[in-house]
Amino acid sequence: MLFASRSRVSVFFICTGLFVLPRVLAQESAQPLEASAAVKVAAANAGVGAKTVNADELAKQLSNPVASLISVPFQENVDFGYDGGGWRSTLNVQPVVPIELSKDWNLIQRIILPFIVQEDVGVPGSESGLGDVTATSFFSPKKPTAGGLIWGVGPAFLIPTATNDAFASKQWGVGPSALVLKQEGKWTQGLLVNHISKFAGSNSRPYVNSTFLQPFLSYGAGKGRSYALNLESTYDWNSEQWTIPANLSVSQIIPMGKQLTSVTLGGRVYFDRPDGGPDWGLRLVFVLLFPK
Repeated sequence: MLFASRSRVSVFFICTGLFVLPRVLAQESAQPLEASAAVKVAAANAGVGAKTVNADELAKQLSNPVASLISVPFQENVDFGYDGGGWRSTLNVQPVVPIELSKDWNLIQRIILPFIVQEDVGVPGSESGLGDVTATSFFSPKKPTAGGLIWGVGPAFLIPTATNDAFASKQWGVGPSALVLKQEGKWTQGLLVNHISKFAGSNSRPYVNSTFLQPFLSYGAGKGRSYALNLESTYDWNSEQWTIPANLSVSQIIPMGKQLTSVTLGGRVYFDRPDGGPDWGLRLVFVLLFPK
């Protein structure tokens, strides 16, 4: 019942984003000064100095996966076109917590906790449950290199937390993760990669052995708005199969009372996928921001 109810919430979530965000963007374009002032007021109410908070700077930090910014994204993905006309809704809760290790280094903790509901995917009928958790730790210098590169390296872990066999690997996995990016003016471009292999767990499931490769590009349009393109590519070494969705999105920094937030609306198409995989999808992201 809980996950069945969440499927209806997911549809409502996406439809609300499709209706609300274009109007928010139009309002932001018409009243850029008021939007900037609103961000400062929200920051002041939250106990953050107004001089240290800027909507465009927050948008730029969100484009940097190893920025020193505490955030809690709620990323809703709905994919369509599975074999037989099925669909899948995945709500990823993705807290990001930077920890200061020294005057020169940060440790960035990133967790992805998926809640999944699907209909007619693989088998007829509905299935729902919690998926496996992916946790990544990046050790990253606080300052860019002399050439302006920002980077981070660390381990990535797969933790078997799934509550439904349809989403469960039943395996523990580990591997390296690395990130490199450069921010010049309004542009951010970079690459995130990790590889996770099984080191313990069930032998009755396909052996976890996959590489994740995500090139990304974003443009800060001003007034707390940004546009982004990325390829969240995964290669399964067992089946020798790529899954390559291209995501295009628009984001806006929005103050909601005392809380600074970001809202993202996007869509994607699949350039490559396993047989029976999805054709296209929608994405809505709501992010709670806690600038220092």
